[in-house]
Amino acid sequence: MAHAKQTRVLLLNDMEKLDKTLFRLEQGFELQFRLGPTLQGKHVTVYTNYPASGEVFDRHKFRSLSWHNPTGKEDDSDKYCKLDLQTSGSYKYHFSHEGQKSGGGYIVVDPILRVGADNHELPLDCVTLQTFLAKCLGPFDGWEDRLRVAKESGYNMVHLTPVQKLGKSRSCYSLADQLEVNPDFSTPNKKCSWSEIGKLVEKMKNEWNMLCITDVVYNHTASNSEWITQHPECAYNLVNSPHLKPAWLLDRALCHLTYKVAGGKCSDKGVPPVIENEHHLNCIQKVIYEDVYPKIRLWEFFQVDVNKAVQQFKTLLTQAGGSKVKTDPSQHLAIIQDPEFKRFSCTVDMNIALNTFIPHRYFTYPFKETTLEEEEIMMHQPDKASCFMAHNGWVMGDDPLRNFAEPGSNVYLRRELICWGDSVKLRYGNKPEDCPYLWAHMKKYTEMTAKYFHGVRLDNCHSTPLNVAEYMLDTARKLRPNLYVVAELFTGSEELDNVFVNKLGISSLIREAMSAYNSHEEGRLVYRFGGDPVGSFVQPRLRPLMPAIAHALFMDITHDNECPIQHRSAYDALPSSMIVSMACCATGSTRGYDELVPHQISVVSEERFYAKWNPAALPSTPGEVNFKTGIIAGRLAINRLHQELGAKDFNQVFVDQVDEDIVAVTRHCPNTHQSVVAVSRTAFRNPKTSFYSQEVPQMCIPGRIEEVVLEARTVERNAGPYKKDEHSINGLPDYTVELQEHIQLKESKIIKQASVATKGPNEFVQEIEFEKLTPGSVIIFRVSLDPKAQAAVGVLRSHLVQFSPHFKSGSLPDDNSEPILKTPFSVITSKLTLADLNQVLYRCDAEEQEDGGGCYDIPNWSPLKYAGLQGLMSVMADIRPKNDLGHPFCGNLRSGDWMIDYVSDRLISRAEACAEVGKWLKAMFIYLKQIPRYLIPCYFDAILVGAYTTLLDVAWKQMSSFVQNGSTFVKHLSLGSVQMCGIGKYPSLPPLSPAIQDVPYRLNEITKEREQCCVSLAAGLPHFSSGIFRCWGRDTFIALRGLMLVTGRYLEARNIILAFAGTMRHGLIPNLLGQGTHARFNCRDAVWWWLQCIQDYCKIVPNGTEIIRCPVSKMYPTDDSPPQPAGRHDQPLYDVIQEAMQRHMQGIQFRERNAGPQIDRNMRDEGFNVTAGADMATGFVYGGNRSNCGTWMDKMGESDKARNKGIPATPRDGSAVEIVGLCKSTVRWLHELSKKNIFPYSGVTVKRHGKAETVTYDQWNRKIQAHFEKLFFVSENPADRNEKHPTLVHKRGIYKDSYGASSPWCDYQLRPNFPIAMVVAPEMFSPEKAWKALEIVEQKLLGPLGMKTLDPDDMVYCGVYDNALDNDNYNVARGFNYHQGPEWLWPIGYFLRAKLYFAKLIGPEIYAKTVFLVKNVLSRHYVHLERSSWKGLPELTNENGQYCSFSCESQAWSIAVILEVLHDL
Repeated sequence: MAHAKQTRVLLLNDMEKLDKTLFRLEQGFELQFRLGPTLQGKHVTVYTNYPASGEVFDRHKFRSLSWHNPTGKEDDSDKYCKLDLQTSGSYKYHFSHEGQKSGGGYIVVDPILRVGADNHELPLDCVTLQTFLAKCLGPFDGWEDRLRVAKESGYNMVHLTPVQKLGKSRSCYSLADQLEVNPDFSTPNKKCSWSEIGKLVEKMKNEWNMLCITDVVYNHTASNSEWITQHPECAYNLVNSPHLKPAWLLDRALCHLTYKVAGGKCSDKGVPPVIENEHHLNCIQKVIYEDVYPKIRLWEFFQVDVNKAVQQFKTLLTQAGGSKVKTDPSQHLAIIQDPEFKRFSCTVDMNIALNTFIPHRYFTYPFKETTLEEEEIMMHQPDKASCFMAHNGWVMGDDPLRNFAEPGSNVYLRRELICWGDSVKLRYGNKPEDCPYLWAHMKKYTEMTAKYFHGVRLDNCHSTPLNVAEYMLDTARKLRPNLYVVAELFTGSEELDNVFVNKLGISSLIREAMSAYNSHEEGRLVYRFGGDPVGSFVQPRLRPLMPAIAHALFMDITHDNECPIQHRSAYDALPSSMIVSMACCATGSTRGYDELVPHQISVVSEERFYAKWNPAALPSTPGEVNFKTGIIAGRLAINRLHQELGAKDFNQVFVDQVDEDIVAVTRHCPNTHQSVVAVSRTAFRNPKTSFYSQEVPQMCIPGRIEEVVLEARTVERNAGPYKKDEHSINGLPDYTVELQEHIQLKESKIIKQASVATKGPNEFVQEIEFEKLTPGSVIIFRVSLDPKAQAAVGVLRSHLVQFSPHFKSGSLPDDNSEPILKTPFSVITSKLTLADLNQVLYRCDAEEQEDGGGCYDIPNWSPLKYAGLQGLMSVMADIRPKNDLGHPFCGNLRSGDWMIDYVSDRLISRAEACAEVGKWLKAMFIYLKQIPRYLIPCYFDAILVGAYTTLLDVAWKQMSSFVQNGSTFVKHLSLGSVQMCGIGKYPSLPPLSPAIQDVPYRLNEITKEREQCCVSLAAGLPHFSSGIFRCWGRDTFIALRGLMLVTGRYLEARNIILAFAGTMRHGLIPNLLGQGTHARFNCRDAVWWWLQCIQDYCKIVPNGTEIIRCPVSKMYPTDDSPPQPAGRHDQPLYDVIQEAMQRHMQGIQFRERNAGPQIDRNMRDEGFNVTAGADMATGFVYGGNRSNCGTWMDKMGESDKARNKGIPATPRDGSAVEIVGLCKSTVRWLHELSKKNIFPYSGVTVKRHGKAETVTYDQWNRKIQAHFEKLFFVSENPADRNEKHPTLVHKRGIYKDSYGASSPWCDYQLRPNFPIAMVVAPEMFSPEKAWKALEIVEQKLLGPLGMKTLDPDDMVYCGVYDNALDNDNYNVARGFNYHQGPEWLWPIGYFLRAKLYFAKLIGPEIYAKTVFLVKNVLSRHYVHLERSSWKGLPELTNENGQYCSFSCESQAWSIAVILEVLHDL
């Protein structure tokens, strides 16, 4: 089946070094590098050594990747560079910005293995490997018969230990010549050559469908290798490694001691020739301390000749005449080692203790034995010293990345090496030039191996220098690009393992089942090494690249392991191999295991040959095996099954520990939902000598058992006792496997009875009672879903194909489905308006409660954030990537249909288009309810993901081209418009004039009369979403440009502007709208934000100025008239605008209606007196008093305890800077409109002292322009005459927050309000002053997500808002510091827009830096938006971006201003 292209995304973060993180990818995948939040906006370059198309890989050659930005330049959320991965191996990437390397890591691309004459693919998870010791294959003419055993046993890969000439020890890994075939394979008549081996390997691939790999040994060569004596520089000898001289001398001294002890010459000191007990060891220790050490005086190699050093010092002192050279005081006197290691050379702190006598030699000694004294002389003679070579070995617990033979290591001196006396450690240096012969020799060896074999096992990988292994594997991959590389690592750390896997591109790491101490641990390893949980979610094809663990080659036994028959029992071979084989990874074994060889086959001493294949042989026939031998028959069935499961995508795994000995492993296919369940009864203890219960627990297997794939028991037979054969490796003849394959339950000998039970209406479970599941038995069931459930899954998948081709496999045509399912979902949803989508996708609990509902509450967890699909999607977005099937959300879905019904029924109860979506979901859920409960989370998710992504597309198609062509960030922010703009059960807006066209109507459910149903804009979720607290004048018009005009919702924006216009009273727009009838006219700024929105509407909307002539139904024709019905008092919008301007110039003074605790329980009496006006001299709008707060910083004190009740925290009376800016913007615009005869008034006429005075908009505009900077800018010159209160200045070069406040020091507070004026009326500011002021704002007020509302240097600054805290602290009690430090989001939009505007005026370099700052700041909003379960941006955060629990989780103006910044970009 052709799979859709898989894409993985790797987010790059500044300074993130991922060298120890493993990222595995497959050929054909696309890897995208994207910028994480720390890098967005920066000029980042990504480099990689993955070769460009048509080029050859060179590890040291890096190229830069080009960036793609599919949606343009406004932000970096979609910008990526990519690699199309077509070649296996290990590749490095790193990235830098401004020339500085900033981070990097590795990617490992898996090889594609191919077998057969047709070269069909062998997936890595299908590999079943068997290891052979090459020397035990005997002469080459017998290889085919011996290797045939692996073929007949069902293996598809053979691993041969090295086939080269062996050293004198005969160890498989001690090679005398890396380039010569082992002469043992030749016969007098026929020489075995490389080409003969190559032909056999090719025959096995083409005819047997088997691959062949072999070891490469880079770390050492046999001590008797001829080439090493000719090239001693290739080893660590005393000439090129003089630091080993003391260790060599000690080695020789111990060697001489060994001869003395063996000759009985130490008996008088209590050390006999044969060491038998601890007393003898103690005596040896005494001899070493008293005789050996004093004689060789090792310490002198590490000491200074004091007399010589003092004399030298004296000479220097007298020559220097007492003058000193300055040195670094932190450096202490240190002694330097003599590179030649002569006696009395230097000192180090030496603490050597030999507790035991180790008779291993650490060095070769090819000369005749002489005395120790003579030998010491030899070590300084280069011709002799070069022949003393260090043996290889391994060091317990050592750092595998450190070469223990290099200078600085005392492993040889401290005798910490577990030494291999038959091999010499090879000394490569850092590069080929350091030892040309050795690198060339080993390169040739590698090329020969890669030419003839399909893969390599890196022997002793953890001790092989990484630079050597990298170089050699690069060489091998040039010849065989899809080289399969396996290795065994004993680093003890997954991080260190990853370093090797990353650098070398290791395909599979060998993992040993023999490390399991019981069956439970064996089962855990199966789960650990591969596969997803059963019932896992379908992952999108484009998804984040997740760190992986190395692919496993899971071996039931390796050739290094001790024999399991000795450690466990012969009965355990079959069940343990079954458990291993059920792992979703490569698996393997070693020749001898299946034949039940009762001892370890030694890589050093074993010289017998393997048995050959003969189908007719008897159990006791020496040198021949067949299906009656050991567990070979069982192994064939197990291997076949393993390969089938891997090939058919049974990639979900469940391991059940039934009891202490029984492990059941399930492999499940997520496409067909077929399962294979293997039940194994292990025998870690010998059943003959240990107790095993006759009572085996019953097992419940969900679904319908199609067949028993295999049942097998290890049984004894009469074949005579085991006798070790002299010529061939033989196993226990008295055990075999009794097996049946592909039978029905009733034919089983292991099962007593099987009954069918139902678990829920559509879930069938088969209960299995066992009769003969004896230790050493296995039984494998093939299980399908119940036919009805299988059909339901097929139908579900066929309906899901419209969302993803992934569901094609396993889908079934549906002839009897509900009619609605015959219509594509995209057609059903095309009728939805954005207001409908608000119902389908969003609505928080308070909104739903108005309709008598609420959000779904998940037991033992929490309610969903939204009643619509976003509520579910937010939770599933967290669960899906981790496959967190244990989450209470999944538990609730498995337990019952409540959530499923809630989703569809909620929508069915709504208006037409929403109900259709509900009906489609309900029809899909009919099938969902028919499948087993464990699959419901997966398919519920698949249905909702398909529906949700379709609905988002429907939303974006109804928005502006800016959104439709925008980045992911823009699109996701634009959904804030759908989230915030909705129609409730009760209209939130007062009705518009009946004379207006295009107003939406509906039938009132209660009165059954037609009523208007205009969209209204919620201020924030969840606190300001419903009832009278939903709509606020200020919030609405700060958010309207971003959420409605930028997104293209022009008609709804018009209706909101006109609805608020109808409520004007006293020349003001209400703050709390309260449907108009409960409005409060207590804010000075809402009317100016409303006017700004009309201006924005006219500029953004095609023919937007037509709104000026739209009729407005005045609810209050006079200040004191009661509310009037719509249509009774209509006037054009331009008259309402003029009224606002006229009333401000005339002066506004009134007392709020119903003043007192019934409308505000905290305000003092004076606070209910509202004043506003315009100063004739400056043109500045002013208003307010010290007892009210008429701007957005409107916190009123509430604490009796702290005595701040009724006192505004931030009155901002006088002329608030942003209101002056908004007024300036309005009068400039009205002047322009009147010049074009679009607005019928050229100014305002007011009565002053009984006379009518006219002030034109042009004059008003000029007055503000002339006075603004003079009176608002805090000059950097302390003697500036315009400064009324120079003693109150504490920040210079900024703009005041207000002018003329009743508490003058408030004017001088640094707050984030003047950037708002900069955006709406930039002409009031001189660019240089504006830029400096913005830099101070950036330095002092900019937070991660929002702007500090007060300068942190201010004495009342407090950045943590806690509205519940009631103490005696005046400044913070009951949240008094709401606007005195906490970081609000909406001002950041104006700050960034102001920066962009003035940066453009200053110059291109500053502008480029500003764009970086903006993108970098916005990237944090993107991260928050993506991670937020509300899918919104908060109202505010506490200091430094910390979460504030009292904030709205999603605030309209926060989302709107970020959209505006992106629009400006």
